[in-house]
Amino acid sequence: MVTSVTSSNTSSTTGSPLGTQTSASAQQDRFLKLLVAQLNNQDPMNPMDNAQITSQMAQINTVSGIQELNATMKSMATQFQSLQMMQGASMIGHDVLLKSNTLSIADGKASGAVELAGDADAVTVQIQTPGGELLKTINLGTQSAGRHSFSWDASAYKGTASPVFTITATQGKNPVASTALAQDTVTGVSAADGALSLQFKNRAAAGYDTIQGIL
Repeated sequence: MVTSVTSSNTSSTTGSPLGTQTSASAQQDRFLKLLVAQLNNQDPMNPMDNAQITSQMAQINTVSGIQELNATMKSMATQFQSLQMMQGASMIGHDVLLKSNTLSIADGKASGAVELAGDADAVTVQIQTPGGELLKTINLGTQSAGRHSFSWDASAYKGTASPVFTITATQGKNPVASTALAQDTVTGVSAADGALSLQFKNRAAAGYDTIQGIL
C-alpha cells in the first residue's frame, strides 16, 4: 500500500513550519493531488475506508483554518497596537493618575489619590522618604468607596529621591483594601515588542496599563 497522505505532507515540509513554503490554497491543492494518487494506487484487497479519508481531509481543513485564524489575529493585534498608540498620543500634555506609590514633585507640590475598595471611617496617607523617614501625615478622615485625591506641599523637601506614600484605611477594626495612585504629566508615547509605554515629566516610563485616570 502506498504511503499515507499525512506522512507525505510531513516529509515534504520537514525543516520549515507548515505554511511558510506555500499558501493555504496550495497546501489544499497538493493534498487533493496526493489523495487522488493514493486512491488510484491503493491495494484493491485492502482499500482505504471512508473514516481514514475523512480524517485526512479534516486534518488539512484544520491546518488551513489555523493559518487563516493566525493571519486574522495578527492583523487584529496590529490594529489594536495602532489604536493604543493613538490613545496614548492623545494623553500627551495631560496629567494622569497611574498605579504607583511614588510621588512626583512639580513646582514644589506633589499630588496623588487613594482608591478605596469599600467605605472607610478612617483614612490616612503617610508620606516618607525612600529610606522610611516620615515627612507628612495627611488625615483624609471618613471616606466612601472610590477615588479620593490629596496633595502635599513639598517645597521644603530637600531630598533628591522621590518620596513615597503609604495608605492606612479602616472600617472599625477591619482594614479596607486600597490602591495608591500617583499623578504625573505625560510627555511622550512609544511601543516596543507589542507593548505601549508612556513617558512622564517627573518619573520613569511606565506601561499603558498602569494608567487609571486622565485629569
